[in-house]
Amino acid sequence: MSRSLNKVLLIGRLGREPEMRYTPSSRPVTTFSLATTRAWNSNGKRREETEWFNIVVWGQLAEICKQYLHKGQQVYIEGRLQTRTWESAEGKKNTSIEVVANEMIMLGDRSSSKEPEDVEQSSEDEFPF
Repeated sequence: MSRSLNKVLLIGRLGREPEMRYTPSSRPVTTFSLATTRAWNSNGKRREETEWFNIVVWGQLAEICKQYLHKGQQVYIEGRLQTRTWESAEGKKNTSIEVVANEMIMLGDRSSSKEPEDVEQSSEDEFPF
């Protein structure tokens, strides 16, 4: 039996307000973008590179993210990568890689945010459908 691993750990800032919707079976799903920035020195100059990730959260954790997370807030996300493909109305095939989060920890300055003390949440939902 071979083993494999699909695990993503990110610390970054929300690029937009979380958006929540419900599936036809009334299951909550929240999406938002997360920016991570890598900094280094090159020839005496400070350089930065920002990567953007699409985050998808299901179930109770989706509701918590919608309620407590806001644009610009720093957050820890743990989850797995998922590739989604779909066809546009024009027949063009599209592919998107997203992080399906199963754990979220709010970070940063608690005195300036609206979050409750020590909120750490995880989702036990392994299968989002």
